[in-house]
Amino acid sequence: MKIHILLMTVFGLVISGCASTKKSSSPRYSADSEGTVFAYEDEDFDLLEEELEEQAIEIADPLEGVNRVMFAVNDTLYFWVVNPVAKTCKKIVPEPARLGIRNFFHNLTTPVRLVNCLLQGKGNSAGKELDRFVINTTIGVLGFGDPALDQYELEPQDEDLGQTLAVYGLGDGFYLVLPLFGPTSARDGAGKAGDYFLNPVSYVEPCEAAMGIKTGKRVNESTFHIGEYEAFKEAALDPYVAMREAYIQYRRKKIQE
Repeated sequence: MKIHILLMTVFGLVISGCASTKKSSSPRYSADSEGTVFAYEDEDFDLLEEELEEQAIEIADPLEGVNRVMFAVNDTLYFWVVNPVAKTCKKIVPEPARLGIRNFFHNLTTPVRLVNCLLQGKGNSAGKELDRFVINTTIGVLGFGDPALDQYELEPQDEDLGQTLAVYGLGDGFYLVLPLFGPTSARDGAGKAGDYFLNPVSYVEPCEAAMGIKTGKRVNESTFHIGEYEAFKEAALDPYVAMREAYIQYRRKKIQE
């Protein structure tokens, strides 16, 4: 009798152990962006978490309180000023004219990209920027056209002083949200200040005229991105954090190119 009781006890322990093992390996459920439900095992979930942690890019944000206030200010300005003006401009100004204005300002700021290409030791890129400037200023009629890209397939080289400082080993520093200018970092903010002196518009007199020209440039550029910020904000759980991560990832990608 005692033997039977012992066997039943051992059998019960084995069954309970198997049950606990099956429970620990039971699948979890989730859904993709289209609402399709799928299952994955715990091991797959752990691997996914590790991969996401490796991809995450962090930056110090000691001024988060102030930055969030500036983010809210910029958000309000976008919906109350920038977006309505951009929509009006898009309705009034034909797209070919807006494209010409964008090309003109891009050609005008060639010194920013050219100098930073040289500072980074990218002689070939600097040569392309110089070629683009000559072609677009002449054949492209002061840069309103972009025959350098359309006819000669010369891609613009998007370099700035923030990227140059990163190439020389300077880290991001801390995160900043500037009024009107939006997200940046301590390093990129310093880079913007340096690029200011390479931008020919900065030397227009009086300074009010220079500010007006730069504002017009930003408004014209915003006409090509209407609705993007709204979609980004709607998809984010915390728009402030999402914007911070998106900006840092974007800058890291530009630096690596």
